[in-house]
Amino acid sequence: MKKALTIAGSDSGGGAGIQADLKTFAALGVFGTSAITALTAQNTVAVEGVYAIPPEFVARQIDAVVKDIGADAVKTGMLSNRRIIECVAAKIVEYKLRPLVVDPVMVAKSGDALLEPEARDALISTLLPLATVVTPNLPEAEVLCGFAVTDMEGMRRAARAIHERGPRCVVVKGGHLQDAGCSTDLFFDGVRFEELTEARIDTRNTHGTGCTFASAVAARLALGDEILDAVRAAKRYVSGILAASAGLQIGHGHGPMNHMGLLEARRV
Repeated sequence: MKKALTIAGSDSGGGAGIQADLKTFAALGVFGTSAITALTAQNTVAVEGVYAIPPEFVARQIDAVVKDIGADAVKTGMLSNRRIIECVAAKIVEYKLRPLVVDPVMVAKSGDALLEPEARDALISTLLPLATVVTPNLPEAEVLCGFAVTDMEGMRRAARAIHERGPRCVVVKGGHLQDAGCSTDLFFDGVRFEELTEARIDTRNTHGTGCTFASAVAARLALGDEILDAVRAAKRYVSGILAASAGLQIGHGHGPMNHMGLLEARRV
């Protein structure tokens, strides 16, 4: 069985973070392991508290997993601060952990900060150059590229600028664009652009979509997909479970998705 490691924060509400990652891995047929970087007191409405794990213990978790179980792909999510980013980057280099999917998590769906401002330079300088794929949404892309992104042309410029930071491939997610009919992400590998479009799902249950997309990419890479094929499959998976989760009533804010929704649909 293929194995994927998520290095990310814990969401006590169960909709994002390592909880979303492990559910995604399971739904896609990959055995999931984790190294927790931060604990959050979080629900669908707000992040009420964050406790960053000491970097030394983050490293110990990675050591324990890699030395025994191994990893066919790795995904990073919430890394919280500069010391954790530098620790994680060092372990990725030490163990030659590839392919690596970097979700540059900075802000929760509720608007609460999940990355200290001074850690952004460390993310750009130490982690992006190691990434096989980096998956920013539009606000994250703006931080990584340094200019506003408001349309598809801006997404292309951002993808080029982020690619120059060192990742092998970039996926700029277009969910924040004001297009009522569809959601288009932009893939760039340094040579070609590919627009990946799915119908926009009208639902409030969007908590954890970024975590889920990046972990789905990692799962498909662990299973042996080429990078663009993995990204396409991840896009389809997220769209599918968004549709399957439209009727969920969990919490009072941005609700979670049902990561097993497609499996349940197949049983009917």
